[in-house]
Amino acid sequence: MFKVTPNPPDTDPIPYDPALEPQKIKEATDRAINFYLNPGALKISIPSRKSNRIFLIDPTVDEETLLVEACESLAAATDMARDIGDAVDQSQRRAMLMLHQVIMLSELIVNRVLDSRRLPN
Repeated sequence: MFKVTPNPPDTDPIPYDPALEPQKIKEATDRAINFYLNPGALKISIPSRKSNRIFLIDPTVDEETLLVEACESLAAATDMARDIGDAVDQSQRRAMLMLHQVIMLSELIVNRVLDSRRLPN
């Protein structure tokens, strides 16, 4: 039987990639070795991400709307804490009921601020 291709095919063992130039490979290898095996070596600082910028609140939203949203979120958290407190054992129940109380008090504070900000009719 005749094979069309030689065994193995004639190709370059590693295709040329300009990013894999010998000097760059040596620099990357040195950085990796120094990072893992030489803790005293000067480490390149990784640029930090902007912290706490995952969720943003639209700056054009008025304060009353923000307070209403906070109040509704606290009310939902109160209900969840109460429901979880009913479903767990006694030691965890006490902690969940304390959490429920803290959330409820926060909701009352937000409601009080919201009531004082309402304009008279």
